[in-house]
Amino acid sequence: MSKRDYYEVLGVSKSATPEEIKKAYRQKAIQFHPDKNPGDKASEEKFKEAAEAYEILSNAEKKQRYDHYGHAGMGNQGGFSGQHMTMEDIFSSFGDIFGGGGFGGFGGFGGGSRGQRVNRGSNLRIKVTLNLSEVANGCEKKLKVKKYVSCDNCHGSGAKGSSGHTTCSTCKGSGQVTRISNSIFGQIQQSSVCPTCNGEGKIITQKCEKCYGEGLIQGEEVVTIKIPAGVGEGMQLSVGGKGNAARRGGVPGDLLVLIAEEEHPELIRDENDLIFNLFLSFPDLALGLTAEIPTIDGKVKVKIESGTQPEKILRLRGKGIPDVNGYGKGDLLVKIHAWVPQKLTSEEKKQLEKLQQLPNFQVPEETKERNFFDRVKGMFE
Repeated sequence: MSKRDYYEVLGVSKSATPEEIKKAYRQKAIQFHPDKNPGDKASEEKFKEAAEAYEILSNAEKKQRYDHYGHAGMGNQGGFSGQHMTMEDIFSSFGDIFGGGGFGGFGGFGGGSRGQRVNRGSNLRIKVTLNLSEVANGCEKKLKVKKYVSCDNCHGSGAKGSSGHTTCSTCKGSGQVTRISNSIFGQIQQSSVCPTCNGEGKIITQKCEKCYGEGLIQGEEVVTIKIPAGVGEGMQLSVGGKGNAARRGGVPGDLLVLIAEEEHPELIRDENDLIFNLFLSFPDLALGLTAEIPTIDGKVKVKIESGTQPEKILRLRGKGIPDVNGYGKGDLLVKIHAWVPQKLTSEEKKQLEKLQQLPNFQVPEETKERNFFDRVKGMFE
C-alpha cells in the first residue's frame, strides 16, 4: 500500500512553521497514543504514521528533500530512515516533545515507564556514482561498507559471558530514577536517566576482552541498495539500520547514500530531458539525410529533412529520464548545428564560389528582414 502524504497525515500545509508541525504531531500522538487506545491496532499504526511524518517534516534537510522528490527521495522505505520502527524508537526519539516528566500524561511507554535507554549508532555517508543508464532504469548496487559492527564475542553486550554484568542497584534495572518533590500544587513526580548506568539498567562487572566493554568492533558488511529510476546528482537516499552498530546492543544508525552522476560521452542531462548536439555539414543540411542518434537504450535513426536550418531542435518524446516520483518521462532533444570546415583546398574553394553565385544560394530578403526584426524585438524583452 502506498504511503500517505506526510502533510496530509499531520493535517498541515507545506507552508506550516516548525512550531505548527510540532503542535500538529503532538495532537495526533495524543489522539492515537497506545495507552489511550489499548489493543487498537489501527490507532497504533496511525500513531506510528504520525511519528514517521514528524521525523521527516521536523528536519529541515529531510523536509526539503521530501518537498522536491516526495517519498522516493526518502529511500526505499520512507520515514525513520527506512527502519521498521518500534514504539521504543518513537518514544526514544520524540518523547521529549511532551515535556520532561511524561508522554502527554499517559503511562505505559511514556515518561517514567519508558524503560531502559536505547543507544543509537551513528549514521554513515557514502557516495555512489551512476551512469546514465543506471539513472534512467534504476539499479541495485552491492557495496562493501566498513563500519562498526556488533562484537561477535559478546554479541554486543560488552560483558564477558552471561555473568559479566549485574542489574544497576540505583534504578533496579529500569534505566530511570524518579524524584518526588512537593509544591503548592501537591507532589510532582519527575523521571530522568539513571546517572549510575546511564540509562542502560545494568552495570558491566567484567568487560569483554575483544571490544573492551563497548559491544562494538571494526568490521564490514555487504549492503544491497535499491536505487529508483530518475534519481539525480546530489540526491540522498537512506538505508535504515545499515550504519554503525550501537554500543551494547542498541539501534544501528542509517546508511546515507549520496548520488553522483557519471558524465555521458554524448548525451547531456537537463532535469528529465536529454540533449544531443548533432553537427551536420552544409550539404547534409541542404540535401537531407538519415542520421543515427544515441539514446539510453541504443541508437535510433532520425530523418533530417532537406533544407533543415541550423539551431532547429527535434524532439524525441519519451526518450529522456523518468521522473523520480513516477510522473512520466522526459524527452530527447536533438539540436542541429552547422559544421563549417576551417580548411579548404583550391578546388573546393572554386566549387563553393560557383555555388555562391547561384540563385538558390542567395539569402532571401524576407529572411534578412525577419532576422533584423527578431533581433530588435529581443532588445525589448
